Amino acid sequence: QVQLVESGGGLVQAGGSLRLSCAASGRTFSWYAMGWFRQAPGKEREFVAAISASGGRLTAADSLKGRFTISRDNAKNTLYLQMNSLEPEDTAVYYCNAVSSNPPVLGRPNLWGQGTQVTVSS
Repeated sequence: QVQLVESGGGLVQAGGSLRLSCAASGRTFSWYAMGWFRQAPGKEREFVAAISASGGRLTAADSLKGRFTISRDNAKNTLYLQMNSLEPEDTAVYYCNAVSSNPPVLGRPNLWGQGTQVTVSS
């Protein structure tokens, strides 16, 4: 069993940076391909980026590839999302999750957590 807790969100000015963390409980964290998702106010949850179990990047939303970088540290059971050049449109609750295999853009229904709020001011 794996449980996920997101952190690192907050209020940041446009153009700023944040690094989100996703702490996973469970000894089998390294077995999972993982991804980040976000849900903006009034919008459906959308895919951001995914990474393989071993740390290779799988895919990312085209509009975010130049600004967001996904990574993981399996020794620490932690997933990261480095967000640079943030824009007000990035304001959302960000979630991590294990992802589907092909394509790796869907989260597992039983693993959604509380997320972490990112607010970007103009």
